[in-house]
Formats: sequence, structure tokens, C-alpha cells
Amino acid sequence: MWRITVSDKCISSGSCVGLAPERFEIDDFEGRSHPTPADIDPDDAVLDAVASCPMEAITVVDLDTGEPIEV
Repeated sequence: MWRITVSDKCISSGSCVGLAPERFEIDDFEGRSHPTPADIDPDDAVLDAVASCPMEAITVVDLDTGEPIEV
């Protein structure tokens, strides 16, 4: 399992939502993206979203090892 987090550096560019709409949504109140849900099975679309984030605000951690998933 992986855990997705989005930091406060997010500027709501929407690239994550465009690449992985089943994994991210924009919270208009907070003005940033959120994972939906945070804990997921490995998903290449999430890695594409991580790589496309202009603010490098998305991180993914392997819950079994505690190590970050490198893109």
C-alpha cells in the first residue's frame, strides 16, 4: 500500500486531477489538491501526477517500508 500526501505548497494547478482523477480532487475551500483516498494500492497514474506537479507538492510513501516512492 502507498500513502499519498499533498503539502501546503500546492497551488491547485490541477495537473494531478487531470492525470489521476480517481486519486485526486481540488478542495475549493482550502485551495489545494487532496488525495481521494490517501491510502491506495500502487498506481502508475499517481506517479505521473507526482512527476507533473509544478510545485513538487505530492509525495508517496510505501506503507510497508516507510520509504518514499521515487519518481
